[in-house]
Amino acid sequence: MSLRWSARHAAWASVALLATLAGCGGGGGGSVGGGASNGSASTSNSSSTGSGTSNTQTRPTPSSPAEIVDSRTVAAMCAAPRAASRDRPGSLSDEKRWVRSWIDETYLWYDEVPALKQADYATPVDYFNVLKTSATTSSGKPKDRFHFSIDTATWEGQSERNQNLGYGIEFTFLASAPPRDVRVAYVQPGSPAQAAGIERGMRLFNVDGIDVISGGDVDALNAGLAPAKAGESHRLGFRRVDGSSVDMALVSAEVIDSPVMNVKVLDTPDGKVGYLQFNTHTQAAEAPLMDAIAYLRDAAVTDLVLDMRYNGGGLLGIAAELASMIAPSGSTVGQTFERMIFNRKLNAAISAASTRMPFYATAQYDPAVRGRALPRLNLSRVMVLAGGATCSASESVVNGLRGIGVKVDLVGGTTCGKPYGFLPQDNCGTTYFAVQFQGVNAREQGNYADGMAPTCTVADDLSHQLGDPAEARLATALELRRTGRCPAPVTAMASGSLKGSLGSLTGESRPDGQLRPKLTDNRILLPQDLMRE
Repeated sequence: MSLRWSARHAAWASVALLATLAGCGGGGGGSVGGGASNGSASTSNSSSTGSGTSNTQTRPTPSSPAEIVDSRTVAAMCAAPRAASRDRPGSLSDEKRWVRSWIDETYLWYDEVPALKQADYATPVDYFNVLKTSATTSSGKPKDRFHFSIDTATWEGQSERNQNLGYGIEFTFLASAPPRDVRVAYVQPGSPAQAAGIERGMRLFNVDGIDVISGGDVDALNAGLAPAKAGESHRLGFRRVDGSSVDMALVSAEVIDSPVMNVKVLDTPDGKVGYLQFNTHTQAAEAPLMDAIAYLRDAAVTDLVLDMRYNGGGLLGIAAELASMIAPSGSTVGQTFERMIFNRKLNAAISAASTRMPFYATAQYDPAVRGRALPRLNLSRVMVLAGGATCSASESVVNGLRGIGVKVDLVGGTTCGKPYGFLPQDNCGTTYFAVQFQGVNAREQGNYADGMAPTCTVADDLSHQLGDPAEARLATALELRRTGRCPAPVTAMASGSLKGSLGSLTGESRPDGQLRPKLTDNRILLPQDLMRE
């Protein structure tokens, strides 16, 4: 995923939050309780810190006073200050003190963070990695499996240019450890992969002469799959769905991600159905989404199949716009799309208006369309193709629509389960992502830490192209629409619907089972969204 939002803006948002805390005292953690897998349980802003959990934790012994200060007093005090930045001379101890203080001020479950000594950790990132809750969800998964950091230069490069370095292949990993099974989920239009004829369903079996299925040279495999710079040439071998093989040289490039693809009208015996593949909630998605919805509206579709099976999220505001474009216009006026619940310190300091995101009626982000009225489909129901790679802001679309009574049927698999969001913060060259809020809809529903269960369970069908009415998930959605019932299971070349990270050939997986870059799993607030009055 790439977000057209720099770390400078992230810092602005965080500082705006922290500025309200001057003179504020501590207190218990503010979170929400319960744990329903389908997002139907009610949520309350109580003193419980066990959002989506079945276990109770006592408050850890606080860290020593020297560990926690006003984070602004040690912000940008760096052991190695960057040139042409706000950095100032400091030490690793200052950086670690900032991390601990920032967590105490903004982390959703700050009072579940263990009391640890910074001296026991070599770097600020090592320290940050352990400064999180150890509570689990009702299914036993870690409640916080989303805590991560990234080099700021990498974050800014991906977020500002809407580009990713590579070949334009989105992989899905059926098995990341030997015997590995790595397939092509889809390719980006105009990419080296598309020019080479690579298609959905192909199985990767060779990288620069190394066997992908059982080869042990993981570094060399990843070097071929994750080129360090544009212009690198690597040979990749694939087996097509029909069993034939192809071996080709691909040259890496900065590939522009296409957030919206395969927009089409499906003529069925009982009406026109719109279909669109939506890949990521970025600023760059705003105008294409508007164009897609306007096209489907003008075609007089009576239903929509929204394919978000590979959409890990992005800007929460784009989710609010998409939901608004789908729903009946009268149902969204004055309604809350998502209410952000911060920890108790921030909830007490932020105005109620600034924590509620509306269903936007106009475009908010792209200067080319900002202020333009959003097109509307005025639908009272929508079918969403989903799975384990459907995460964060994508889940917000589902939850937000359900909050105003729109019927949303999920077809595919259980979503990733991330009702949480971030205000990323740069400090000394590292951008930190810690859970800072939980989102609930207009009915105060938002407990889906174990994911949203599908209406119809259907494996990802890699033997058909996305948007093909014969593809198993789309075919199931059309049958559900026609009969109101889930059809018999369809035999298909199935994947786990996991969008693979280029480094996942190590056989290591994230605690939530997702094998894709954490940057793709986000629910991000922009300053203009947070500071609305």
